[in-house]
Amino acid sequence: MKRMTKLNPWGTNDIKDYPKLFEEFGVSPFEELLAEVSNPHPYMRRGIIFGHRDYQSVLDAMHLKEPFGVMSGFMPSGPVHLGHKMVMDEIIWHQRMGAEAFFGIADMEAHAVRGVSWKECTERGINEYILSMIALGFEPSGRIYFQSKDAFVKDLAFEVGTEANLSEMSAIYGFSGETHISHMFSALVQSADILHPQLSEYGGPKPVVIPVGFDQDPHIRLTRDIASRMRMFKVEKRDDYISIRAKRPNEEAMDDIADRVEGDVKLYAEHVDIYDNDDLKNIEAIVRSVEIDHGGYGLHPPSSIYHRFMSGLTGGKMSSTNPDSIIALTETPDAAAEKVKKAKTGGRVTLTDQRKLGGEPQKCTIYELLLFHLIEDDAQIAEIFKECKEGKRTCGRCKALAAELMIKFLKEHQEGRERAKEQLEEYGLKL
Repeated sequence: MKRMTKLNPWGTNDIKDYPKLFEEFGVSPFEELLAEVSNPHPYMRRGIIFGHRDYQSVLDAMHLKEPFGVMSGFMPSGPVHLGHKMVMDEIIWHQRMGAEAFFGIADMEAHAVRGVSWKECTERGINEYILSMIALGFEPSGRIYFQSKDAFVKDLAFEVGTEANLSEMSAIYGFSGETHISHMFSALVQSADILHPQLSEYGGPKPVVIPVGFDQDPHIRLTRDIASRMRMFKVEKRDDYISIRAKRPNEEAMDDIADRVEGDVKLYAEHVDIYDNDDLKNIEAIVRSVEIDHGGYGLHPPSSIYHRFMSGLTGGKMSSTNPDSIIALTETPDAAAEKVKKAKTGGRVTLTDQRKLGGEPQKCTIYELLLFHLIEDDAQIAEIFKECKEGKRTCGRCKALAAELMIKFLKEHQEGRERAKEQLEEYGLKL
């Protein structure tokens, strides 16, 4: 089937039909896993996180108290705003649930794709994104880094490049003969960002989730494929045995696997078959360990969760390219409140129609602000939605509430950003 939805990680994507993505891109509905999540984030409870790829592996690790990670980051090409806060919130929630957390500043991408100077990348990365991340609750146990300053990420990007080719990159990203090489390489660096939490320096292979908007799914799909290609062995459950097959001949590694696994082991030139042992998880762990001992990586394919885009205050997608559409986390609370008061709503043309027909909160940017960021209580959100639909609530009332709550949030957040300046050394950073 021809894919109709076009995704551009460096452009503006305004997705309207989220369920369509399940069929087109093989994404699974998140609601199917919701009952398994302990203390779910409001984005999970409210359907804002709508889809996932292989999040079950992360949930399993979470429940079993086994190592797992969370990783995401930002290109420092504009002011930090509420859309960015969504990803930050998701990273921090996973960190609190026990994840090893990784937060990257994609300065190589910003320099290659947007032409942002290295100096500006550093200043904006710290003063905009990192200060807000710390203020929102990111703990020092997590890792904050810049792509350009991280040898592990850059070295891994080179290795990742051995498993990707130009025709594939062109098909995924639309690269052409006019695309410069640094732009192409920045996509490989993003794959290295996603995979590097599984390096031995950070505890080795483990499930890692990448929280993103769906416009970033091309990076996820490419990286999942690359992670599979970088494996030395393929482990498969057959009818009555488990088969371990080498992608390239490696007699010594095959012997190691045969020595370490339990059961009725039959060793062949390029594969090992194991009978009387159906513990697939343990066998996979042994194979990953052998891979690492023989110079491999033993990578898990990265998992991902996808959240809905916030609407811009003027309609359409919230984007830094349209300052009136966003609320920056660094702008004055009063200025933000004025934007809220002028924002597009889902109200009817007249108050009479509003009372007669009811409003359309599902189309309202003010309701989204309350739903995504400003109200923690699910019951209060449900009541606002109901009153709006029934025509019992006016747009002015919601705008006044949202403006008041926005002022409160920004004042507290910006106080937290000031405190974060004094905490940077705890994260290995300085202004």
